[in-house]
Amino acid sequence: MDQQKIVEELKATLTEWSAVLSTFSQEEINKFPFEGSWTAGQVARHLNISNSGFLEILNGPESETNRPADQKVELVKSDFLNFRTKMQAPDFVLPKAIDYDKNTLISDMEMVKSKLTEVIRTLDLTRTCTAFELPGYGYFTRWEAIYFVIYHSQRHLHQLKNIYGTLNPIVEGSTINRHQ
Repeated sequence: MDQQKIVEELKATLTEWSAVLSTFSQEEINKFPFEGSWTAGQVARHLNISNSGFLEILNGPESETNRPADQKVELVKSDFLNFRTKMQAPDFVLPKAIDYDKNTLISDMEMVKSKLTEVIRTLDLTRTCTAFELPGYGYFTRWEAIYFVIYHSQRHLHQLKNIYGTLNPIVEGSTINRHQ
């Protein structure tokens, strides 16, 4: 297990997340791009709620692992990076339909990134987290839980870029660089 590689993947994903979110104006953060969509602020809040919850799981009760510590990583990756599949967030991580402050969302993301990095560097990632059993996945090892955070964040990064593109369509002949 290469802890430095995991730290780099986590930091790259969450740093890009903050960078993309910062491209939105404060007004755009709370604009619905289309009916049935979340705002960028709601997506960011959802991710902060989820990632903070995983911090609690990672720092919570643990047990010995009786299987490969990375066994579920590829399954989580294939599930969350399949953008054709629609997913429904559980109620406990649903963001409220309120106005969000862009700087607070970015600051919260940076704090969670720092705390997750500390977990990766200091805790045994092969141990199984027993505080919460994820529906459809069961209990995760710390290693799997960190990759859940990474892939879940990448999924919502894709969503965030789509929201930005919808709110800021490219004008024909323009040289404005749009997120893909």
